Amino acid sequence: MQDMSNEIVFFDLETNVPNKPGQKFWVLEFGAIVVCPRKLVELGSYCTLIRPGDLSAVGLNPARCHGISRGTVLNAPSFEEVADKIFKILNGRIWAGHNIRRFDCVRIKEAFKEIGRPAPEPVALIDSLGVLSEKFGKRAGNMKMASLAAYFGLGEQKHRSLDDVRMNLEVLKHCATVLFLESAVPGVLEDQWQHNSSPNITTRSRSNVVIKEPSVPTTMNKVWHEDQKSSISSPMKKRCHQDQATPMMTTRSRSKVSKPSAEEANRKSPSVLNRHRVVPYPTGSLGQVQ
Repeated sequence: MQDMSNEIVFFDLETNVPNKPGQKFWVLEFGAIVVCPRKLVELGSYCTLIRPGDLSAVGLNPARCHGISRGTVLNAPSFEEVADKIFKILNGRIWAGHNIRRFDCVRIKEAFKEIGRPAPEPVALIDSLGVLSEKFGKRAGNMKMASLAAYFGLGEQKHRSLDDVRMNLEVLKHCATVLFLESAVPGVLEDQWQHNSSPNITTRSRSNVVIKEPSVPTTMNKVWHEDQKSSISSPMKKRCHQDQATPMMTTRSRSKVSKPSAEEANRKSPSVLNRHRVVPYPTGSLGQVQ
């Protein structure tokens, strides 16, 4: 018997959105891909529309988020008819998906309970929303799949199950590549996304080299000022030494010139903060629903 415990199944559900008191969630579409974790290759896929027990829960017009209407699912199989296939795909594998812990896993258990059958069980769970929020941070905004896809230029989220799970995998590949590169040069790349929004960082440009002035008066700050003596005029040298003698001063001012804001400095300097990241694999179409 094949050991599936080391395979990852990315899955996603599309449901109705309850808008009436007492109305429940109904699964309208299920999509999944089975992935080899060593090579990140797709071993298989499955997708099906599902007719809900209450058709009135689905609008006559296509929903803006996923485009599924009452007519779309009218002739689709019921959940009970596809439950065996879904159980076989999910049970005994590692489950992965975006926000599946709080949504998709709950909906799957509810759907199997509705037909009086035991729900499939994972050997482990990978929720990319939690993992990326912790490891990748908020650099992509609200960490929704649409925001992450836009951040990496992967196109718009289609809100269809099979397309979304493939997009989820591509987002994870991109995030993992960025984190790997940052770990290879710690202290150089890893914090740059934070610097874009930090009001305490000022970058200076000289011959296409970015120089960061220390924000705290230390011995290194003194050395930094001494290194600049050759390029500072005599009046400025005097002022520079006065600044070093004042412990509370962390910036230098020039005659009739105010210190630029962090936003202005970042915009004007040939900064590495907005460097386009290159990934070692192509980004193309997410594929068609099978």
